[in-house]
Amino acid sequence: MTVHSGDAAASRTSAPLVKLRQIHKSFGSNHVLKGVDLTVEKGQHIVIFGPSGSGKSTLLRVMNLLEAPQSGSVWFDGKEYGPGMAGEKLAKGRPRALRKQVGMVFQQFNLFPHLTALENVALALRRVKSIHREEAELAAATYLDRVGLLAKLGSYPSLLSGGQQQRVAIARALVMEPQVMLFDEPTSALDPELVGEVLYTMRALAETGMTMVVVTHEMGFAREVGDLNIFMDEGTIVEQGDAGIFSDAQEPRTRAFIKAIL
Repeated sequence: MTVHSGDAAASRTSAPLVKLRQIHKSFGSNHVLKGVDLTVEKGQHIVIFGPSGSGKSTLLRVMNLLEAPQSGSVWFDGKEYGPGMAGEKLAKGRPRALRKQVGMVFQQFNLFPHLTALENVALALRRVKSIHREEAELAAATYLDRVGLLAKLGSYPSLLSGGQQQRVAIARALVMEPQVMLFDEPTSALDPELVGEVLYTMRALAETGMTMVVVTHEMGFAREVGDLNIFMDEGTIVEQGDAGIFSDAQEPRTRAFIKAIL
């Protein structure tokens, strides 16, 4: 199931969907993001990798304002959601509106243990979009089928494997019909034998043309799916490129990291 970057590029519009410019984020004295710029085109699949503590997860959380940057521009679909850039006048959007358009899947599954898979997926539709229970559960069943879990819709999280729980979490994000999907190391909490089923689901999603930004150490997935692969270290983007970055990185830090994990 190979995703060709040329096919994805052909489907993109000329205007980027997301633009982050000069993003700075600190937690106390820890300067986590140091002037990061990132452009996400519609239909693009971006993979971000790098050592722990390099700012990858924080960058994702800034993209849907789970973390607010101290400075810089968070531009999404024509509106500014961050502090903005000096001298620019853009329509300001509200974080809640942004999060409706940007789905996110975390390392931990964060499913409600007292709800079935169907109820977990339907809950956001009912609470956020005020959709009636029957309609919400019909949509939830459709998306559970899409991730291969229709037979498990009545199961509680405790009866599901880690890989199945993560696929429920993916369905929960997709049912909101976001324009962008963010994945924060979605396989890191899984046993090795369960990683493949989640990556398969993500590959299938990529083939639909969904815009995706993925933080991961799964370099095989990055080579196959990533139109743009980004290496981060110490709060900055050190190097970026297509799949060739894994065999022909230009920066010593990138080469050293790739050599250590491949």
